[in-house]
Amino acid sequence: MTTTYGASAPASTPDTRWRTRDIVIAAVIGVAFGVVFWAWGLAWPAFEPLNGIFPVARDLLYAVWLVPAVLAPLIVRKPGAALFAEMVAAGVSALIGSQWGVDTLLSGFVQGAAAELVFAFAFYRSYAFPVLAIAAVASAAAAWIHDWVLYYAQVSLEIQVARGIVMAISAVVIVAGGSVLLERSLRRAGVLEGFPG
Repeated sequence: MTTTYGASAPASTPDTRWRTRDIVIAAVIGVAFGVVFWAWGLAWPAFEPLNGIFPVARDLLYAVWLVPAVLAPLIVRKPGAALFAEMVAAGVSALIGSQWGVDTLLSGFVQGAAAELVFAFAFYRSYAFPVLAIAAVASAAAAWIHDWVLYYAQVSLEIQVARGIVMAISAVVIVAGGSVLLERSLRRAGVLEGFPG
């Protein structure tokens, strides 16, 4: 079975009912990325020297925190998958001991909800690469606004705009592109038997 990401042939009425396997796969994605989020949070300060090259260069790696919001909907193709997977990931990360504490849950919510809106506007019918990329950028934009308000309120407008642009680039490459590659790998491994492709 092959999967195409260029031209999507949307179904007339997508199946919106969650099956047990949909819940399990979305939860597994969330749990796996919750551990990744926690580890990425520990590694994040080590990337600070990248900002010596360009003031916001570290944010080219930011999008790792957004992957579940696109990967889960790409695989499960059900309403709520983006928000569910991102919240599970945030919850696991917070339980393990994220340095951002309870705010990890707020971050997960805004990032997942922003991607969810894009899939909703596509009526949960199209998972073509442009839709994935827009969902990834929406998730990055939500994270950008959240971080601006809570962590970077004193940073200059020029740096904030540069951060936003870099985060959007990161989202398209890491989140949309990475989700496509992960989905293809999982499909080749036979893990996604019974999921649309």
